[in-house]
Formats: sequence, C-alpha cells, structure tokens
Amino acid sequence: MVASELPKIKFLQQPTASAWVEQALANLDTVLLDHSHCERKAAGVALNLMFRYPSNTKMVKALTAIAKEELEHFEQVNQILERRGVPLGPLSAPPYGAGLNQQIRRNEPERLLDFLLVCGLIEARSHERLSLLAAHVPDPELARFYRVLMASEARHYGAYWVLATTYYERSLVEQRLEELATVESQLLAMLHPEPRIHS
Repeated sequence: MVASELPKIKFLQQPTASAWVEQALANLDTVLLDHSHCERKAAGVALNLMFRYPSNTKMVKALTAIAKEELEHFEQVNQILERRGVPLGPLSAPPYGAGLNQQIRRNEPERLLDFLLVCGLIEARSHERLSLLAAHVPDPELARFYRVLMASEARHYGAYWVLATTYYERSLVEQRLEELATVESQLLAMLHPEPRIHS
C-alpha cells in the first residue's frame, strides 16, 4: 500500500510520497527514536495548551485524555527501542514542526485557532504515516503496534477538529485549515535528508 492508496484524510492536501516510506524502512531504528520524541512532544503540547487556556473546560478535558494517551505511547515506543537495543538520545528536528509553528498568529482569538489546527494537522500526518509503516514494516509485532496507534492518531486529529469548531465558526475553521494545510504540504514537498516521522 502506497500513500496514494490510503483513504483521503480530511486535514491533508497531499499524500506522503513513496520515497518517504523507502527512507523510513531503511532507517527504522532512527524513525522509532524520532517517534519517541514525537509522542513526548505531543503530550507536552497538550499540557501546554491546558496551562495556557485553563478556563476552556471542554478543551482541558479533551487535552487531558490526549496527553495521557501520548505518554502511554511514549512509554510503549521506548520499550520497543529498548528491546531493539536503541538507546534514547537527541535527534535534530526536521523543519516541519518549526515551519508550522511559525504560522501560528500571536494575538487571540486567532492564536488558539491556529494552535488547534496545527496540532490537528500534525496528528493527521502522523496517522497517515503510521498507517504506511503498519502496511510496510516486515516485523509483524511492529506492524500490529502501528495499527493500534493509527486509531489513536485519528481520534486525536478528530478531537482537535471538534475543539476548533466548538470555539470558532465552522467557515472560519475551514478557511484557516486550508491555508495551514497548504503550508503543511509544502513543508513535506521535498524529502528531508534525515529520516523522521515528519521528514
């Protein structure tokens, strides 16, 4: 299964190129290590949003569940890394996350909308790429693990979409999502030389 054969994901304008799949499979330990970093960062982002907007009760409740699940995944990936003999350590980040974060506007109420949509885009892309890994990794245990995580990532990007449309008019959300999704696809148009989940 290549990216173009996956069901279309609402948030994403362009599917992942097959070159990313080839790169990831050839550098699976590095991608797993990056996956660990991604889960930790995703939990941290959810927690930061909770601290930044503590009076948004619905959002705090949804983000609490997301943060807990991201930390569980962080631990699960770390267990896989340990079994494979891959030590935890730093990795340089590709331009993807920073490029999306640069699009977040500084002033409210636009700032929260952009945060929610950027988080949703990242989760949607993670869902797509874990789907590709599930379909292509030769290790059956690892493929099963990715299939389980695919469902979680889908719930997460769905949750960010629901939150965005809870606090903002749907037409405004859709317009801004289209703008951010264009940037997201542009950031991934060229394969980053270092293999990452979002390279």
